[in-house]
Amino acid sequence: MKLSLSVRIAESPKRKDVAAVPVETVAARAKAAGFDGLSMRASVVGIESAPSRVREVRTLLDQLDLQVSMVTGDLALAINNIDATRPLTNIAPYLDLAEALECDLVRVMMHHEDDIADARRAADAAAERGIRLSHQMHWGSLFETVDGALDILARINRRNFGVTYEPANMLACGEDYGPSAIERFSPYLFNVYFQNIRLDPTSPTTFATRRRGTVPVRFVPIGDRSAIDPRPLIEALARTGYDGWFSIHQPLIGDASVETAIAEVAAEFLPLIK
Repeated sequence: MKLSLSVRIAESPKRKDVAAVPVETVAARAKAAGFDGLSMRASVVGIESAPSRVREVRTLLDQLDLQVSMVTGDLALAINNIDATRPLTNIAPYLDLAEALECDLVRVMMHHEDDIADARRAADAAAERGIRLSHQMHWGSLFETVDGALDILARINRRNFGVTYEPANMLACGEDYGPSAIERFSPYLFNVYFQNIRLDPTSPTTFATRRRGTVPVRFVPIGDRSAIDPRPLIEALARTGYDGWFSIHQPLIGDASVETAIAEVAAEFLPLIK
């Protein structure tokens, strides 16, 4: 497996479209800490970014020998609003961005049964360019449960359309996120996200799930193994032969600095992944 850091770690706590720390700093820190790549979001570059800025970011990553593990091409995908399915009906700009960043994985989102036909067409267009599409396990989408996700994946029936396994969202949706889920996902597993949460009825942070309604959750330090313990999950991934990206998708918590957060993530996951 290869270890990736989501640029979400440097986003403003209340603004997913604003980077609180420049990507130049984040990338250099990630490389020094031992990461292999960055998971890119629109807070750094997206489909509306100037081509010159996209080239600048790719040049920066080339200089640091960092790859882009996945592209989340717009803000709607990051916040999962009503426009999050838009890439399925106009996938070309997202594929263009991925190519410019030399990445073969693009994040998409599905909310309705009607999205299945659009997903097939988007996957076919992506396949012509050697790019894969991946749907994160995510509250408020068609991918809240293993059974639901596998049903949709089978109905899309495209080899380049798969899933990003993400245990925190599955926990909030009341789904078993353990090794058995990983084994069931293995034929479709394109990416892994990890963020650490616990269910907490006193938390003001909520996930608007379809399955369980509004679920209060609390983000906790990445190394808090009393919440989500990554060790059995990484062991299960290794048993299935997964050799793709393991991306840390953790936001900043409290008054932590980006520099401290990156160091903490590296200390926790480098011994487990490499």
